[in-house]
Amino acid sequence: MIDVVFLLLVFFMLASRFGLDTTLPLALAAGGDGYDGQPRVLDISAEGLRLNGVPVAEPQVVAAVRAVTDRPEDTLVLRGDTGVDLQRVVTVADTLRRAGFTQLVLIE
Repeated sequence: MIDVVFLLLVFFMLASRFGLDTTLPLALAAGGDGYDGQPRVLDISAEGLRLNGVPVAEPQVVAAVRAVTDRPEDTLVLRGDTGVDLQRVVTVADTLRRAGFTQLVLIE
């Protein structure tokens, strides 16, 4: 009887959810719609951030992105480096989304 109770306890512990899942809505870069504006590529690496090839300090990333965009709805391309943690990419994307940028595209 104790074995059955123990197995049920283990099952419910493994099947339960202990945290809330969050989602990060991103646009897919599948179809090209003929974008012809200035480039807005934010490279995210373990060493730092680069906006259009120019190094940007993380606290100034929002101001730097605002300088190259006309409005918050402009498309901004995020490109994570191969050695960067996914959490760093999500943190930068979340920072930009909180600043009002809605069109974030994640590419490889």
